[in-house]
Amino acid sequence: MGKKKVVVGMSGGVDSSVAAWLLLRQGYQVLGVTMQIWQDEALEQMEENGGCCGLSAVEDARQAASHLGIMHYVMNFKKDFKEKVIDYFMDEYLCGRTPNPCIACNRYIKWESLLKRSSDIGADYIATGHYARIEQLANGRYALRKSASSAKDQTYALYNLTQEQLSRTLFPAGDYTKEEIRAFAEELGLRTAHKPDSQEICFVPDKDYARFIEEHAHVKIPEGNFVWTDGTVIGRHRGITHYTIGQRKGLGIAMGRPVVVTRICPEKNEVMLGEADAVFSRTLRANRLNWMSVERLDGEGRFLAKIRYNHAGAMCTVRMTGEDEAECIFDEPVRAVTPGQAVVFYDGDYVAGGGTIL
Repeated sequence: MGKKKVVVGMSGGVDSSVAAWLLLRQGYQVLGVTMQIWQDEALEQMEENGGCCGLSAVEDARQAASHLGIMHYVMNFKKDFKEKVIDYFMDEYLCGRTPNPCIACNRYIKWESLLKRSSDIGADYIATGHYARIEQLANGRYALRKSASSAKDQTYALYNLTQEQLSRTLFPAGDYTKEEIRAFAEELGLRTAHKPDSQEICFVPDKDYARFIEEHAHVKIPEGNFVWTDGTVIGRHRGITHYTIGQRKGLGIAMGRPVVVTRICPEKNEVMLGEADAVFSRTLRANRLNWMSVERLDGEGRFLAKIRYNHAGAMCTVRMTGEDEAECIFDEPVRAVTPGQAVVFYDGDYVAGGGTIL
């Protein structure tokens, strides 16, 4: 048999560049692919953003591939990205929820779309520079395992991958720390060795989500009332897309003490504010579940749950409340359970599953 063929999603960053080299070292036949997904980046933004999706990323990836002696291709996924990521991002904010577009991009673009295109050219696997590991468990199922570098672990953003996707994915960077990856890049003479990590949401480089939504959804987000937890009107807000649960900065209202967003009510165009302790809760509900280490949760399960990317996690009991709905009861109250975000359940180092917070 010949060498197994791997398509590496090369973002133009150090992680994916070194991932390609690690796979070459392991004996794979490696092809580099950069996904064009949103591309109308001004020249002056290229170096400033250092993102994973802009035009500058294509050139950095091309140079890295050339340096490593592998073929490099550019594939256009702009249509898929608009439908599965940008439209979803805007719709969620307009409905008063806080989306995680990186999770949607991982599932539907970096995996679903890329895997199909890679299969068409005869690839056995796809690979990326994510900090995560994949193992096939004793029960036959594939599951994500936390990376060797806990500080850079990215399993939270990958919880939604399917069994088929996991079975055909390689994460060579998952066995190393970020410092080790950069050291490899420096030894290899890659120009990406000291490139900054990409920003959180690549298609909104100025982080002004509300402006982006107005411009791309072609809607004017109306102002509305700030209301207190008892329903009393206490001021005016700039539009619901400016706010998220737990937010206390940039509210534009003076209360003489710290207050936070406790709820967003799109049907009334209201943003509810309350005392700082009002955003602590012990329960959440989630749907759009994706079970990973188990086919489905039977009865109750004890897990460590993360409710946002940078959340340390908290112990909880999870039970199914419907065909595609679960309830999570935390041992201790957690701050700012946010509809639209993901909750991911960990069984030790392994991802048991996760879903979207209701």
